Amino acid sequence: MATVVVVGSQWGDEGKGKITDMISRKADFVVRYQGGNNAGHTVVVGDKEFKLHLVPSGILYEDTTCIIANGVVVDPAVLIEELDYLANKGVEVTDFHISSNAHVIMPYHRALDKLEEERKGNGKIGTTGKGIGPVYMDKIGRFGIRMVDLLDEEALREKLEKTLALKNIMLEKVYEADGFEVDELVAEYLEYGKKLESFVTDTSYFINQAINKGANVLFEGAQGTLLDIDHGTYPFVTSSNPTSGGVCTGTGVGPTKIEDVIGIVKAYTTRVGEGPFPTELTGEMGEIIRDKGGEFGTTTGRPRRCGWFDATIVKYANRVNGLTSLAITKLDVLDGLEKIKICTGYKYKDEVLEEFPTNQNILEECEPIYEEFPGWEEDTSKIREYDELPENAKKYLDRISELVGTKISILSVGPKRAETMILDKFVD
Repeated sequence: MATVVVVGSQWGDEGKGKITDMISRKADFVVRYQGGNNAGHTVVVGDKEFKLHLVPSGILYEDTTCIIANGVVVDPAVLIEELDYLANKGVEVTDFHISSNAHVIMPYHRALDKLEEERKGNGKIGTTGKGIGPVYMDKIGRFGIRMVDLLDEEALREKLEKTLALKNIMLEKVYEADGFEVDELVAEYLEYGKKLESFVTDTSYFINQAINKGANVLFEGAQGTLLDIDHGTYPFVTSSNPTSGGVCTGTGVGPTKIEDVIGIVKAYTTRVGEGPFPTELTGEMGEIIRDKGGEFGTTTGRPRRCGWFDATIVKYANRVNGLTSLAITKLDVLDGLEKIKICTGYKYKDEVLEEFPTNQNILEECEPIYEEFPGWEEDTSKIREYDELPENAKKYLDRISELVGTKISILSVGPKRAETMILDKFVD
């Protein structure tokens, strides 16, 4: 498999955790390249369910090295809690590394995130309140605290004194909230640094050395293409680059070293939070898909908005990510439906749009153009070979592949590892 990127190709929540877990059995390294604990992966191994937010899901394989790279923002308290959670489930975390350049989520980031959402009222973005946006703002504004700073009391204190001089004014004067004390934060975060110090290193050097030696490396992100800060449905996006280009800046690995990009998509479409969603089903059908698919956020528990498969956005994801194949998840959720639809384009006023519009005002007014397909009655969750799928299911999948413009390499029909069909041997 060499170097493979797994990227969400809708609005996130596509099942990247399971697909990453499947491919990880061949990977020597699994690298998380962006985002924070504002997203989660759920992986089912036998009778055990693992909910992960920061640690790459490859941690569930004994011989796999897992890395949190520089593009990730780390809440050290959450990370330590997650490591303890894994230990309590019998997973020994040893071959694990964190970039010294990864930025740290501080309490004032979480406070500002929640306060700003409250201030926006009906115009809110729909963030998780985990502090992700504010910490990326500080990173770009050169106010950031990095993992390496948690290992140096003098550096940490100096940076916090400068940062809190501004943050406390914002909290107290703008939001009328309490500020933070330098001494308290220094003491708390130095303690986190002591607990995590053995994991902190120059991960860019580490990853590049592994690739140069011929190791199999899997790169995983959080969220999805339509939540990318540059290529998503701005401003209803995350604060980083979940797209495949984010791998290079988020890990310090050059683009010439990336060989394959697998786009993860559900057999339908979901999104969490605010923003336009052309194929959203607000009636009974949306409820049926939500209930059958268990469409509630791993991190927040929020119900996800559900709709028919939108080939227009996945074709767009193919373009901006350079996908080499698709992994389709949750096909089984569509079992038993009499009719199934695929959105092939949009109608905007009197114009037909075959490409995804980047103007959000236009997208808000778009109506989906559908192709309708007959459903299937069979229980696909019991099927392990593509040829054994119902004919109508195969026609549905073939049409998705044709519309998006890339082959299907993986097909998932349930949450367990065994409920997966590998259609391309490079991931087998």
